[in-house]
Amino acid sequence: MNVLVVKANNRPSSQAISSKMYETFMENIDVDNVTVYDVFEEYTPYFGQDFFAIFGKLQQGEALTEQEQAMLAAQQKVQDLFTKADVIVYAFPLWNLTIPAKLQTFMDYVFQAGFTFKYNEQGQMVALQPNKKVILLNARGGVYSHPEAAPLEMAVNYMRNVVTGIFGQEIMAEVIIEGHNAAPQQAEQIIADGLARVAQVAKEVKNVSINA
Repeated sequence: MNVLVVKANNRPSSQAISSKMYETFMENIDVDNVTVYDVFEEYTPYFGQDFFAIFGKLQQGEALTEQEQAMLAAQQKVQDLFTKADVIVYAFPLWNLTIPAKLQTFMDYVFQAGFTFKYNEQGQMVALQPNKKVILLNARGGVYSHPEAAPLEMAVNYMRNVVTGIFGQEIMAEVIIEGHNAAPQQAEQIIADGLARVAQVAKEVKNVSINA
């Protein structure tokens, strides 16, 4: 089994709960092949016109500059890790109602026709790498599980929609720690309960059945 852990918070665990969730997961997982991809430590140039220019050059058979080669290699590294993984773990915060920009870049690297999906003759999306299990570890200081606030939350909702709706992958576990900033008097218990659940999920990974 190959496990890929995508770390998407560069704040220390003393200040950021999702960083603590990442650390707790790593302390409790009992699998030999675990790879960490830290989106803030790795070279992850933002996805935009520069990448589209690179793709255009490749289609025309034109030579790439050293910088363009480095950018393409950065995307390829992510795609190689993604392809190899049987289980993918995303540890991320809610920042300004969405995911960190560097995690968005990671998702942009793999959200590619011909890699994670294709269009069939009817124009429908077909998942190309569905046989992976996903774990979402998220922290948010406010409470977004209430119906009136849920539509504002675009971090977990985004990840769910992409992972299941586009990539066709199964979310085997989801741990969300929320409300610790909104209810500081209960924060210690909220965080402790959430981290206990993270530890439990990490220990269960070794029992995951991998689909060929």
